Amino acid sequence: MQIEEKVRDKVEKLLASNHKNMGDALGIEYLIFSREEMRAKMPVSENTVQPFGILHGGASVALAETLASVGAYLNITDDSKVAVGLEINANHIKSVRLGEHVIGIAKPIHRGAQTQVWETRIETETGKLVSISRCTLAVVKGRKS
Repeated sequence: MQIEEKVRDKVEKLLASNHKNMGDALGIEYLIFSREEMRAKMPVSENTVQPFGILHGGASVALAETLASVGAYLNITDDSKVAVGLEINANHIKSVRLGEHVIGIAKPIHRGAQTQVWETRIETETGKLVSISRCTLAVVKGRKS
């Protein structure tokens, strides 16, 4: 796993959290943490396929929004704020069968003080495009837990 030095403290705090989340259920494994690019691997498993044994579009969207949300979080300088999804769209291009893995690569298009927009490409391990999405996130005051 690669971690950009400037965001190491935020990533360590995130990874130290014991909160179970959708990423855990889907088997998402982070590969790169950076303000310029987020990357993760996800298995096409019983947790991520639809009834016909291929990657569920909802699992692809969950991977895309997870990467966009974490990337946006790494770009927020005010520790009292968080990024939350406002809108996401996705085009599913290619199916992937049970037993394979996909790689999500998310990059920022816009990083503003109130909104961020991220594009995520999901590819096969051989680099074929599976899905492409754009996620708009709001930067808002975080709630105390």
